[in-house]
Amino acid sequence: MRRLAIPLALVLALGAVTSPVHADTKVKRTAQCQGDWLPATPTADDVMRGDISLVGLPSYKLGKKINWGASPYHNRSWEFVFQSLRWMGTLVVAYEDTGEQPYLDRAKEIAKDWVDHNRRGAPGTKPYVWKDHPVSLRSQALICLSMHVKDDWLKDSLKEHAKLLSDPRLYKKGHNHGMDQDIALMGIGCRYGRSDWTALANKRLVGTVKLDVDSQGALMEQAPRYAVYVYGRLQVAMENMRACGRKVPGEVASRADALKDFVAHATQPNGYMVPIGDGDAETEPKMDTGTPKDAVKVYKAGYVFGRTEWNKPDSAFYSIRFGPGMKFHGHEDHLGVTYYAKGRDILVDGGFNSYEKSTYRYWTLGPTAHNIPVVVGERFRPRTASKLAQTAYGKDRQAFQLTDKAYGTARTRSVLVNHGEDFMAVLDSAAGGKKIQSLWRFDPSLKVVSNGGGRVVLSDGKFRVTLVQLSGCKPIGGQRVERGGKLGWVSPAYLSKQRTNVVVSPAASDLLTVIVPGDSPSVSCSGGKVSVEGVKLPAKLL
Repeated sequence: MRRLAIPLALVLALGAVTSPVHADTKVKRTAQCQGDWLPATPTADDVMRGDISLVGLPSYKLGKKINWGASPYHNRSWEFVFQSLRWMGTLVVAYEDTGEQPYLDRAKEIAKDWVDHNRRGAPGTKPYVWKDHPVSLRSQALICLSMHVKDDWLKDSLKEHAKLLSDPRLYKKGHNHGMDQDIALMGIGCRYGRSDWTALANKRLVGTVKLDVDSQGALMEQAPRYAVYVYGRLQVAMENMRACGRKVPGEVASRADALKDFVAHATQPNGYMVPIGDGDAETEPKMDTGTPKDAVKVYKAGYVFGRTEWNKPDSAFYSIRFGPGMKFHGHEDHLGVTYYAKGRDILVDGGFNSYEKSTYRYWTLGPTAHNIPVVVGERFRPRTASKLAQTAYGKDRQAFQLTDKAYGTARTRSVLVNHGEDFMAVLDSAAGGKKIQSLWRFDPSLKVVSNGGGRVVLSDGKFRVTLVQLSGCKPIGGQRVERGGKLGWVSPAYLSKQRTNVVVSPAASDLLTVIVPGDSPSVSCSGGKVSVEGVKLPAKLL
């Protein structure tokens, strides 16, 4: 980290010291402060200026007298990060790195002010201040501060945090919040020699990891991007155990290691994770996952990930969802697919906008924000499980059949992905003579250039992709395209909302949809066989 120098005038304005600062002061760097727990923004200089930017939102003028009830953007994530005080922790780390006293003085002033104005249960204290996640994340910052500030008010506050962290009624078992609670409790217990707290944190972490990361290494929270966060937090948890003289349980170490494969499989050839569940399209894992041996992986937690080959940006890639009903960070995306080919996104998920309680947020959670089949005239039943009923695949072609009763009657989707001559074919049907309709969300850069005769062609000016639909082995027309409106939206990044083209099929007893990178692909069907660009396949795909 570069050495930082704070102008004396600024220091005096902040009321931190009244004498010159010596940057060459020797300060011990501590394990409790060093590490990757700090957010990228704001920097220590930003905090000293009283200008903080959180969760990518515009900077907020903190001022010397802090309003702890502030919510300038009415954003839950901003509120939680503000109350985590990790931004205060940047000052303590800067103090350790530079030896400049104003950093520590301001950090102490901020923390003491927070403690004085946020007594648990006191009038004026916002309820979310003492929720599980702010408590666990704030503990790290306060533990770091405690390495240099020995005042009773700080020790008492950390004891209050530990009391909540150890309360079984507030523990988020089987969730990343639970892991953060365990990390925090372990840290406080180790800091003050409380073996009862460290033992409890150790025991709980094992149970939470076994629930949150299955034996294959799949994260059970139903949003692959959280696997990156959980992997990082488990590294911190294991290091804390060792530092506290505890042996890392084998189950924790092995599942943390297996997470690396899951992250690798869930990462598209462009280096970004496929945005499934509460995951945006801009998550780039900054971790060494290695290269898994298999190009196709089926996770019993409800994922199929496949690609042509590893380490080539123009490799084809696809994802398919099934498994347990929606929970935690999941969406109602069962039987949904994404498709990446020729070095670019083609079929995309609706994405993740935010955790705000808005109509749009709830729509992104629902089925119509995904590439799924809808049973016409039937009511959707939330949190319905689905199963992978059949698989048949080799190196150049993979096929999968999935089914559920999310609409009361059985719906079935077969997905075939061909490599070399890249295309995806999807067959949808419903039981009991019900009609089916399918939704196809294309990357926002692709615009419709033609629509007729059961073919929709989209292009960005250079690249083209064609959607062809058949029913009963014959072309079926009547495709409707929405851009905006109720369906035509995508959120590739936090708080973003873009118009995109969604192709809505006509209703039919069965629908075969073929997605082909290209302008005028040859697609035909006869005698129970489908031909796509000369590649023959069964009309039922499996």
